[in-house]
Amino acid sequence: MSTPFLPYGRQSISEDDIAAVTAVLRSDFLTQGPEVERFETALREAGGAKHAIAYSHGTAALFGACWAAGVGPGDEIVTSAITFAASANCAAYLGALPVFADVRADTCGIDVASIERAITPRTKVLIPVDFTGQPADLAQVYALAKKHGLLVIEDAAHSLGATYQGESVGCGRYADMTMLSFHPVKHVTTGEGGAVLTNDDNLAQRLRLFRNHGIERDEARFVAQPNPGPWYHEMQELGHNFRLTDMQAALGRSQMGRLGLFVERRRAIAALYAELLLDLPRVRPLVQLPDRASSYHLYAVQIDLAAAGKGRAEVMQQLRQLGIGTQVHYIPVYRHPYHQRALAAAGKPHLPEQFPNAEAYYADALSLPMYPALTDDDVTRVVAALRQVVGVG
Repeated sequence: MSTPFLPYGRQSISEDDIAAVTAVLRSDFLTQGPEVERFETALREAGGAKHAIAYSHGTAALFGACWAAGVGPGDEIVTSAITFAASANCAAYLGALPVFADVRADTCGIDVASIERAITPRTKVLIPVDFTGQPADLAQVYALAKKHGLLVIEDAAHSLGATYQGESVGCGRYADMTMLSFHPVKHVTTGEGGAVLTNDDNLAQRLRLFRNHGIERDEARFVAQPNPGPWYHEMQELGHNFRLTDMQAALGRSQMGRLGLFVERRRAIAALYAELLLDLPRVRPLVQLPDRASSYHLYAVQIDLAAAGKGRAEVMQQLRQLGIGTQVHYIPVYRHPYHQRALAAAGKPHLPEQFPNAEAYYADALSLPMYPALTDDDVTRVVAALRQVVGVG
């Protein structure tokens, strides 16, 4: 029997998940029905937040959060140099300029001192990223934001189920809004999907408007008074159609019932990786800090490619030949041509030497397989393949 290929990440779908989606297909509502609110309730309870607003994807949720925060032309936001492009694009969609902060050398989380150097009178929002599932230095970021009169949007696309200083990601103690993602490789999936958690009633209302064309249906908020009739609604803002369907919400709600099990297994896999990699000095995991507990969306390592005598592409190809899938998370966002052009046009070119930690991380980073269905034998196989490809030093 052939050895199965191990991708860097994948979804986990149960018969209960399938039954939940099938039940919606047999119901009266495929969208704009009751399942979305039920899913939002599950998210709200898991995060400990007052409001949860579901979106069609995580990028839309970030976009909505920036819009709710009032980001617009002439503004700037600051986010991590090492993240997916959406952490910056959400502001660019609104005509604002994303600028970037370097990362910590040990965790690859956003560096607070670098954020402060990036803040200008134009800065409106800080977007720290919970990289790989380990929360950022949220207390320090939030204190810095309040010092400068800024809002914090925590990009928690990687960290559903994680904790920071003993509290759940999403609780809002150190963020005005927290964005979650439900892509198939994340902790729970809706196929595509996202959400924003917040404790602020006004932000929640704006988030709901933005995902539904800017349309208001609550007569207490109508501009026209009295209410002309039961058919009436008002488009009060230029929003978008970023609604999550009931089919997606049903899948997400079913998956939320296993979130604790998913995170527990991811942590066990991470602990086994850490143990097995101890005698592989050419492979160095990121540091995990004691005041927070990662939910391990990714298991990122840095490989001493010089000592291995191989380029990263060669390492990835050889691992793939051994049935091990890997990925690089991420290309520094300021390296992407679009953002290079935008930053240069604004008179703020970002040069690699300004981001020594991001550049050092990117030079040798690799994400290993990480998903709940991995067995201990699978993890042992991944490490054995690494030993074969990069050597023991």
